[in-house]
Amino acid sequence: MGTMHMLGLAKRVKARFLLASTSEVYGDPELHPQSEEYWGNVNPIGIRSCYDEGKRVAETPAFDYHRQNDVDIRVARIFNTYGARMLENDGRVVSNFVVQALSATPLTVYGNGSQTRSFCYVSDMVDGLIRLMNSCHTGPINPGNPDEYTILDLAQIIQKIVNPEVAIQFEPLPQDDPRRRRPDIHKARSRLGWQPTVALSQGLQATIADFRSRLETTPCTDTNRIWTVQS
Repeated sequence: MGTMHMLGLAKRVKARFLLASTSEVYGDPELHPQSEEYWGNVNPIGIRSCYDEGKRVAETPAFDYHRQNDVDIRVARIFNTYGARMLENDGRVVSNFVVQALSATPLTVYGNGSQTRSFCYVSDMVDGLIRLMNSCHTGPINPGNPDEYTILDLAQIIQKIVNPEVAIQFEPLPQDDPRRRRPDIHKARSRLGWQPTVALSQGLQATIADFRSRLETTPCTDTNRIWTVQS
């Protein structure tokens, strides 16, 4: 409904409209890596479907308003983004692992950790979105880092940087958790002249330093409230 209201506003004032969609529209993909032409593999009634299908539905009126009312839209299917100033309890896997490692709490990995994700540093993502908004390309476009890591890889990298003594704890894999996720960024390169420049190790160092400074100021003692989404 928020998307519909904003599209109506963009139509009335003739504004350019950015829809922050998500790689979750691809669901548990059968195509790897995922290109913008891929329609996805989403369970419409699964436990993740509110988010997955919500974003898929949001793209539909965006393109309808574009075709029928000439609304100037841009659609970005954002892949995992991380960086300084993330909320400690936002439920994302990077913030979960960093907070757990800094508090000497076992890092929670779901399944055997073999599921893969790609992680794009926030400054790269902002640059990509600005380029998309300044371009003539409506999208959808995949802003994301094509470097692919398993969740266990990520846990071990953060463990090594923060506290090699902290344990890794394995828990059952949630239903419909995507097995693989990696963006095909050919369109972003060719149409926007964009590709990420911050390596995971570099971005994690900056992210961890930011978390450490904030947690030292206001310690996060309620570690039981760390959410469990790894997407």
